[in-house]
Amino acid sequence: MSTTTVTKSPAETGGPGRAPARRAPVAEGRIGLRGNLRHIGALARRNALQIKQDPESMFDAVLMPIIFILLFVYVFGGAIAGKGNNEVYVNYVTPGLMAMMGMNIAMAVGVGINDDFKKGVMDRFRTMPIARSSVLIAKIVVEVGRMLIATAILLGMGFLLGMEIHTSVLHLFAAIGLSMVFGASLMWIFILLGLTLKTAQAVQGMAMIVLMPLQFGSSIFAPPTSMPDWLKAFTDYNPLSNLADAARNLINGGPVAHSVWMTLGWALAITAVTAPLAVTKFRKKT
Repeated sequence: MSTTTVTKSPAETGGPGRAPARRAPVAEGRIGLRGNLRHIGALARRNALQIKQDPESMFDAVLMPIIFILLFVYVFGGAIAGKGNNEVYVNYVTPGLMAMMGMNIAMAVGVGINDDFKKGVMDRFRTMPIARSSVLIAKIVVEVGRMLIATAILLGMGFLLGMEIHTSVLHLFAAIGLSMVFGASLMWIFILLGLTLKTAQAVQGMAMIVLMPLQFGSSIFAPPTSMPDWLKAFTDYNPLSNLADAARNLINGGPVAHSVWMTLGWALAITAVTAPLAVTKFRKKT
């Protein structure tokens, strides 16, 4: 039996008198923009398919705007705008409720994140070679879609009840876009709560503590002119008031520059503070 000897070429051994060349280690944890977007798209599709398999998860986005606008227009509209002036109140409260929709949808994000960790879903994601932020951003992308559906239903009900656009359709789209931007920034707060608190019930309880003063201490439901001075001062700086005033003036006409810039400033500040904290907490959560 003959024996064949295999000899390595100088290119494989690094040349005469030199040690064999080693392959450069592959960089770990570095994912380019294209890869990151691909991961976000795949995870967003996975979250959307979950909604398709569980249509009941859309009940809040579908029913909440209908219940709220009917409740406030027919229960409080006469008392606030005067008897027989429900159509006037519809034009006032509907843009304000756009801000309220964002907060309520954002609360559901925190509860969902907490529940996903309990089920072990997030642990599987953290073992994959994907950017940690892509998991959270994909969640926000899908929830913004749910927010768009809720806003569309809210506006549809508003038009049925007599709401009119006194500016233009472009101004209406600007109001919707502003609501989406601010709502997405709020989601980072509730994602951070969902990652920090131990149970979904605790997330809901803490969310209500945050939601109630912001919603009812704002200009969403009534003009703040009749409020006491201390509450009016809080209302003036309340980000929900800024968003409600911006959406209202974009649809009904009026000065928008201050309220729009204040809303965008709040959205940027909230995202800049809470998004890095949420991603860091997601990496380290046990």
